[in-house]
Amino acid sequence: MSSSNGLQTIDSVLIVDDSGVQRGIGAALCRELRIPKVHEAGNGREALTLLDKLPAPPALLIIDLEMPTMDGPELLSALGGRGTRAPIVLASSRERALMNSVQDMGTALGLRIVGALQKPLTLASLAALLQNKLDGAAVEKQGPARRQAVDPESLRAALARGEIQVHYHPQVEIDTGRVRGVEALARWHDARQGWIAPDAFIPVAEQHGLIRQLTLHVMDEAMRQTALWCRHGLDLSIAVNLSPILLEHRELVQEISELQQRHGLRAEQIVLEITESSLLRDLAIALGVLTRLRLRGFRLSLDDYGTGFSSMQQLARIPFTELKIDRTFVHGAHERDSLQVILRSALEMASQLGIETVAEGVECLQDWQLLRQYGCKLAQGWLLAKAMPGGELEAWLPSLQRRQPELHS
Repeated sequence: MSSSNGLQTIDSVLIVDDSGVQRGIGAALCRELRIPKVHEAGNGREALTLLDKLPAPPALLIIDLEMPTMDGPELLSALGGRGTRAPIVLASSRERALMNSVQDMGTALGLRIVGALQKPLTLASLAALLQNKLDGAAVEKQGPARRQAVDPESLRAALARGEIQVHYHPQVEIDTGRVRGVEALARWHDARQGWIAPDAFIPVAEQHGLIRQLTLHVMDEAMRQTALWCRHGLDLSIAVNLSPILLEHRELVQEISELQQRHGLRAEQIVLEITESSLLRDLAIALGVLTRLRLRGFRLSLDDYGTGFSSMQQLARIPFTELKIDRTFVHGAHERDSLQVILRSALEMASQLGIETVAEGVECLQDWQLLRQYGCKLAQGWLLAKAMPGGELEAWLPSLQRRQPELHS
């Protein structure tokens, strides 16, 4: 569908609902949205039979949760087993918390769940959901990096040739809208394989003794770029992730200090991000490394806050200066009461501890506004910008400035 409402092209839809009235409402709405082919099924089993008969899979599925014979969650499980790639909209009259749980289930199955709507569906709600989320879901699945097997010798050679690039994800101050810092992210473009996902090559680096070399390379490049920005009048902080393995090496403190001094940066410009799992290998050595880094003025960030079981304990042990809230508690929080409670509690706790907060995974204006309302300090995410090469950041700044009225409306 290519129409005046700006929605992504959708040429067919399958509506699965045991109510003929509700199917009729959904079909009428889809036709108003100029979707030419509308298929219907009364339950999950009928839907699977129909999918087997169709010459081409539908471009969109709208699935009810409560149905006889095979309900919505059962149908999602079957679709996950088939590797279904079409976007899916859930529809139900049940409570939002239950709908959210089914949405999470579908996502965990690898399905493209773009949202959940209360029944009866309306033209405004369906159109808004597709317009706001469908294109973003498609972009996310077509990102530059693919998960693939990585040969450690190829990674070793890439490091030796200096082929690992560093991209920078801006962190924007929510109250003022100005860029306060960036997160440095390793990027690898192989001549034969193309972009290789960090979650494919970083574990290989850890397993084959290359993580120290990789991290120091990223730090060196990131600090060099930060020093260049400083000379251009941009006083930014730079955040770099530390692998758990590196916290076992006491010499890391001196190596980071030497890089910081070589590039003429202040220690407080360097933010070292540590996940809570980093402290589970050798607690005594890790605590020693982190406290020495903090004594030298480097800032420490507890990354992926809330995704493990010991976040509170680590906050009590380590002199963190920053709390980085994982995207799972940020993305879509404006739609979920449970996420709002967790998010607000984390921000209030950080405020009482006197540490800054960074929310990652901010992809829509509603979540940005919620973070602003709750007093979060910094945000990063696709709403603001994707990670970019260092040379592009200064050219991007005017576009951020033009969006200030939108961000502070």
